[in-house]
Amino acid sequence: MCDVVGVGANSLDRVYRLPVYPEPSGPASKLRIEHADRSAGGQTATVLAGCAALGLRTAYVGTFSDGEDGAFVRAALRARGVNTTHALLRQGPNPYAVILIAAAAPGAASGERIVLWDRPSSMRLAPEDVPADLVASARLVFVDDVDIDAAIAAANAARPRGVPVVTDIEQPGGRVDALIAAATVPVFAEHVPQALTGESNPERALRALRRRHEGMLCVTLGARGAALLDGDEFLSQPAFPVRAVDTTGAGDVFRAAFIFALLRGDDSSSMLRFACAAAAVSCTRPGAIASVPALDEIQQLLLPR
Repeated sequence: MCDVVGVGANSLDRVYRLPVYPEPSGPASKLRIEHADRSAGGQTATVLAGCAALGLRTAYVGTFSDGEDGAFVRAALRARGVNTTHALLRQGPNPYAVILIAAAAPGAASGERIVLWDRPSSMRLAPEDVPADLVASARLVFVDDVDIDAAIAAANAARPRGVPVVTDIEQPGGRVDALIAAATVPVFAEHVPQALTGESNPERALRALRRRHEGMLCVTLGARGAALLDGDEFLSQPAFPVRAVDTTGAGDVFRAAFIFALLRGDDSSSMLRFACAAAAVSCTRPGAIASVPALDEIQQLLLPR
């Protein structure tokens, strides 16, 4: 039996480090690339790699290209102990992202990035592609909102069997309300609760979302940490101060550590703190899957200073 089955996206990331962020005119309109790299990422793929690094048994359900890029991402997951035998191979380009990281970005925190992405329609995961028996037999199911119908199908297969479902919700449109309702613990990207409720304050936004969902509600807040509403109790955890070099994948690592702590039986405050520490460690190294921390690295950051 798997501890965590993940249903969702993977990505071939092409990372470019620049001296500054580009501008349409002036000296920053033409820049030399200081360093270029290729790495593996994507929301669900990175979450599973993070869970595997923490000792959980994981399986990935999604689509890969049958070409070189898909093989690269698939091999990165397998190297980290993620079972990819339930993934589908499709003809066409693999989902990919172009990630720009600037050494000097006025007004931005260190390590912040710009992500440009594409995902061919041939890589779509349909509800009928989700192995219901696999998700129903897991200890926990993780889904993102890239192929939202498949995510809802996975959640609907898991919840009746008592399997908790944790999400990554990055976009407020489409069938997001159905995904929130299907999940046990919706975890939102920073901008989503405001888009759904009109409330810019994280606490007010989560309390407004309580009308749609009675379970725990969580939002990642980037350099400000994360917040959680558990019942009527609002919890806020500041980000851990680190020297960030690349924030790519930090939210996914947060979710992986949150899942680990949830399965471990931590209380909500401890889950939030542990997940923020994991995200902080991931920011100190480049890449998404390449940045996932080990348990002892997270525990070291949590030690009293």
